[in-house]
Amino acid sequence: MENNTLQKKYGLMTAICMVVGIVIGSGVFFKAQNILVTTHGNMTIGIVAWLIGGAIMLFNILAFAQLAQKYSKVNGLTDYAEATVGSRYSYFVGWFMAFIYALTISSILAWLTARYTITFICSVNPDFALHIAAENSGAVFGPETMALTGLFLCLSFAVNALSPKLAGKLQVSTTVIKLIPLLLMAVIGTIYGVTHASAVQPDVSVLAHNFAVGAGENNTIFSAVVATAFAYEGWIMATSINAELKNAKRNLPIALIVGAVIIVAVYVLYFIGVAGGAGVEELQKDGATVAFVHVFGPVVGNILNLFVAVSCFGTLNGLMLGCTRSMYALAARGNGPSPHVFTQVDNATNMPTNSGVAALLITALWAVYFYGASLAPKSWFGLFSFDTSELPIITLYAMYIPIYIAFMKKAKDLHPFKRFVLPALAIISSAVIIFFAVYAHGYTPYITAKANGTFSCPVLFYLITFAVIMFLSIFFAKGLKNKTEGSARE
Repeated sequence: MENNTLQKKYGLMTAICMVVGIVIGSGVFFKAQNILVTTHGNMTIGIVAWLIGGAIMLFNILAFAQLAQKYSKVNGLTDYAEATVGSRYSYFVGWFMAFIYALTISSILAWLTARYTITFICSVNPDFALHIAAENSGAVFGPETMALTGLFLCLSFAVNALSPKLAGKLQVSTTVIKLIPLLLMAVIGTIYGVTHASAVQPDVSVLAHNFAVGAGENNTIFSAVVATAFAYEGWIMATSINAELKNAKRNLPIALIVGAVIIVAVYVLYFIGVAGGAGVEELQKDGATVAFVHVFGPVVGNILNLFVAVSCFGTLNGLMLGCTRSMYALAARGNGPSPHVFTQVDNATNMPTNSGVAALLITALWAVYFYGASLAPKSWFGLFSFDTSELPIITLYAMYIPIYIAFMKKAKDLHPFKRFVLPALAIISSAVIIFFAVYAHGYTPYITAKANGTFSCPVLFYLITFAVIMFLSIFFAKGLKNKTEGSARE
């Protein structure tokens, strides 16, 4: 007979490592290159972008820390939405998490793990034959990389489904591993840049100009901040284990805040180190890999590249740890497709295995879309292509705002600073990142050179996709009552 209750099995250290491990390990490597390209190699603008992105994350984490101290049930974000706004809103938030947000990011993480693995193999063995040569971006979209993407997706699911405790230990160990190359590059890369004069020189006047203009072809700071959104995202998935976290109302807020401080510090220092480790043109073309090789030499540099691949897998593991519980969070409230199927928890592993299988399949579909829209030499979806690494994240920030507003109305027992100031800062920061994203991705149709004069509007096409997926949720809503009284309290 199946048991439908998740047990308390994770401690504070696992929670902190989940926050740090989910966020750090992919975006900092993936987006550092994008930010350098966006800012035309200007390190000052890049650092400011990282700081703004970090502040946005931190303000939201501080607000969610207050929510975590008051509410706990089966899956962080859906609990908070239910307890503040109501069960209807909670259902739609849970649906978004189960079918779009976590799964789009996980699909990209699997690809990044595969990409850096192939890059490491080719750097160790230059004669390693790829179907598409490495110099032709074979490590980016070649069949070997995409096959490994599928393998890593299945592997991360297997670890979480078969042994949740092992998944927790893996999260701790990979978090430690991923901090090694980041901290080494932060310290030694900066020293290398000073002694070799390769660091990108700051230009405060350019920074001021981009803040002043902020639109059209001159939206450098906007685009750079939006690029950091992917690098800073994922922390919300740590709240998905609140039902399995020992003393969750104490440990989860601590994990969120401590993790956020570590993340911002490591990111900024790493970015400075990378800028010191290689010239801007090299970084724009080849990414952070070239900086590792310059600073540490080909042998040690390549070993550190392997650390990057391991850290990406650690991030994927943390995300999958949350993904496998997404359908369960809906089913535990009697909603979503076949609740009786997805509420089942395996007696041997204490894992919602059916929920995990569904997450794996949907993530695989998003991986196919990501390849066709962003990686394939010729887009499979034409103008109906959008960036799945950023736009779903921005949507989630929009979904936070009603939660914050409702929390300010309901949390009458809290000090005014916690009740009003922290949520207000979170609302403002969420609105800022949404505004930046609209400008960065195109808020009105524009003519694209690649499409030979045809119209494109990525934000619009994403919103259409979002609307269709969310509309489907209506057919699986079962007797929702918009109640909040004690619904998510322990």
